[in-house]
Amino acid sequence: MKIPYITILAAAMVAGAETPPAIALVPAPREQAWREGTCAFVEKDVRYVRDAALPPEGYRLDITPDGITVASSDDAGAFYARKTLKQLAGSVASDSPSPAIPCGTVTDWPAFRWRGLLLDECRHFFGKEAVKQLIDIASEHKYNVFHWHLMDDEGWRVESKAFPDLVKYGAVRPKSQCHGSDHDPNHVRYNDMPYGPFFYTREDLCDVVAYAAERHMAVMPEVEFPAHARAALAAYPQLSCRGFIEPRTPRCIWGGEKEVFCAGNDETIRFLERLIDEMCEIFPFAYVHIGGDECPKDRWKECPKCQKRIRDLDLGDEEGLQKWMTRHFTDYLAKKGRHAVGWDEILSAGVPQGTVVMSWRGATGGIEAAKAGSDVIMTPNTHCYLDYRQGLSEDPFQYIGGLNGRCVTLEKAYSFDPCEGIPESGRAHVLGGQANCWSEYTWNEYDLAWKTWPRACAIAEALWTAPAAPRDFADFSRRMVVHRKRLVAAHVNCAPLELSR
Repeated sequence: MKIPYITILAAAMVAGAETPPAIALVPAPREQAWREGTCAFVEKDVRYVRDAALPPEGYRLDITPDGITVASSDDAGAFYARKTLKQLAGSVASDSPSPAIPCGTVTDWPAFRWRGLLLDECRHFFGKEAVKQLIDIASEHKYNVFHWHLMDDEGWRVESKAFPDLVKYGAVRPKSQCHGSDHDPNHVRYNDMPYGPFFYTREDLCDVVAYAAERHMAVMPEVEFPAHARAALAAYPQLSCRGFIEPRTPRCIWGGEKEVFCAGNDETIRFLERLIDEMCEIFPFAYVHIGGDECPKDRWKECPKCQKRIRDLDLGDEEGLQKWMTRHFTDYLAKKGRHAVGWDEILSAGVPQGTVVMSWRGATGGIEAAKAGSDVIMTPNTHCYLDYRQGLSEDPFQYIGGLNGRCVTLEKAYSFDPCEGIPESGRAHVLGGQANCWSEYTWNEYDLAWKTWPRACAIAEALWTAPAAPRDFADFSRRMVVHRKRLVAAHVNCAPLELSR
């Protein structure tokens, strides 16, 4: 049963809490100056002008009693200006039928050009309407990249014209891990009910891409290899090192999987190339994620084809084989005008030139990559993993790691700085950062909303504001008391703020 939204809101209004400021913008703008007087906000009467001097995605609001002028250098800046105006609407009392906003000037632009939010739909499938709602709320917070994780061991969620068996075998599990069980195989319980088939058609995917584009969000697909491949191998077992998968189903328990793509099999390479071709047809974004994480090498060590590839190309060992595979697809994407993005495990075998490193195992991988001259996206699990518990004294939801798992509080998320630890010489390689919603223990839409917000609000502000700009968590908390009302009004639940410190 869902907890009523009013219950969540009431929990925030604790006795003795400081009255929040009337003007509560999230993320906070770079510069704001307020004057006496108000202006009636009528959206159709807002005047828009171009100002090439403003940075990309930046805007300036000039609000006077006579009207509102929005200046921007591009359409994205004008879009974000409207989001700020929407937050200002009704911030002051007025007898006018139109919302009143304070007079003043706001000048604003983002610190980072990559402000990402990941959703994993392999473990749990939420559906197109839930995805659109997540994109809606993310765009309100000025996120501009939606990283869509649609293929993994536990499920394949993308229809493929070239490989129809991917959804036939990979989009349904015969059973699933139950709520309450964890990564320990001795504690796992199953519901013994088929899960699926759940997947997106090509038309669904294109619809979401267009929907996101209208909100100035790009959608990045992830073509996961060489590991996290069990659902794909259930459909095409000949692409595994052993040539068979038993049982021929996706993985039904969360955790690691030994079965990986056979890197010595030319058919595997052609399969992944054709799959990438399809993804590039659907997703126009310049970046494609190619995975690369958590790849056990057991099967490769035993596989005659993989060992032959290592010998023939003088790759040295299995790490060299993964580096070869990463380089091959980095080059393949480059020929299509795309950039490859990979999780930070690709550093262990050396990063091919042009590959973007997504640093998730803390910040160390991103720091190393930036120093070496590679572009990086910082998404450390220490600050950005929203499947980790929130540190709430009263929290009815399950998180990865259970009660003893890592904790990412609201304050911890707010302290995220993508450039922390990176020398000045390497900071130009930091594209930005990303919040991640993994779904092993996120069972439904309500669960997703609870875990995502307000921590994703905090990360949004961290990505929008300059690294050198001081951030005041107490001020953010006061603004969030007001901002939560907006989330609740949009039917987005979030954790009680005062419990999350």
